Amino acid sequence: MNILSLSNFDKKIFFIALTLFFLNLSFADEYISERGMTNLLGTDTWNRCAAEMSKNNAKVYELSYERTSTMPLSPFAGEYKPKFLPELGFENSNHIYTMDVLNENVNDGNQGTQIDALGHFGHSDKFWDGKGEVDLSGVKYFKNLTAKEVKPFPESPLQKLGIETVPPIITTGVLLDVRKHSFNGRAMKAGEYVTVKHIKETLSKSSLKKRGILPGDVVLIYTGWSDHYEDPDENKIYYSKAPGISFNAAKFLADKKVVGVGLDNWGVDAFGDPGEMGKEVSQNPDGVVLPAHYYFLTQVGIHTIENLKLDLLARDSVDLSCVMILPLKTKGSAASPIRPVAIGSSKS
Repeated sequence: MNILSLSNFDKKIFFIALTLFFLNLSFADEYISERGMTNLLGTDTWNRCAAEMSKNNAKVYELSYERTSTMPLSPFAGEYKPKFLPELGFENSNHIYTMDVLNENVNDGNQGTQIDALGHFGHSDKFWDGKGEVDLSGVKYFKNLTAKEVKPFPESPLQKLGIETVPPIITTGVLLDVRKHSFNGRAMKAGEYVTVKHIKETLSKSSLKKRGILPGDVVLIYTGWSDHYEDPDENKIYYSKAPGISFNAAKFLADKKVVGVGLDNWGVDAFGDPGEMGKEVSQNPDGVVLPAHYYFLTQVGIHTIENLKLDLLARDSVDLSCVMILPLKTKGSAASPIRPVAIGSSKS
């Protein structure tokens, strides 16, 4: 290929793709056997990404929230209380430096905008009613790995499927604005499900009607639940309940071979009082109350992405973008805080 003969636009795409290629050379291959759909990431997804970044009116969208002690906090992940230390002097110099620490027993990976490792969730054939000790003897994880292989003792870090196995996710992001296209602008309510019908309807009404969802995409679903996200979190609504995706919708997206699914809520799954749950709850297999976590993480190897900030992406109708999600390589951890960005242009 004669690079000099390429147009300026094609040169831009070529050099972006080349940069992403060499960046990938540093990715560890030792974890390929522990990955799921992220093994689809590569030249095809990077080229799609490069095309979106190269558009003249493309801009960067932050998809994460600021991390503060007053943000909405997961009730499952401990308190989040950064402590900011006084300025410190560096001995035998004229330097001053600052530092901060986090409180003890905080689960940093599951607070704020974050991504789950495949080892975050397991499943068992034995139903637990919450009384007594849970029986872990038959627990299985992704690729049918046993509890002994993944987490051999209670205080063990994950020996398999930890967050360090997740590669940098650089691919095209598909925005499904179900709030706009399926709910006529109304924010979804607690317990409501995003269904296969909603996904198809949203695609048909957006600029993605012909393209659809391709293997290797990340799917970003805007429900409007993030209207309840406030900092400081005075009303405590955001983490109390949520809409989410149905079991059949999870299977539909898995059939499309996406690498990650994220919503503007805290759990990807739907949460609510029994009377608030949509009829799609009947799709759940016996014993499964979190169908998205169960199916994505333990069955097909798709990463769940939580607490995404999608309002500006939806406002500007950025249906397709280049998404970059880089988890921290915290060995043995079940999740990681992230600062995802989308680079794309408005389709409105």
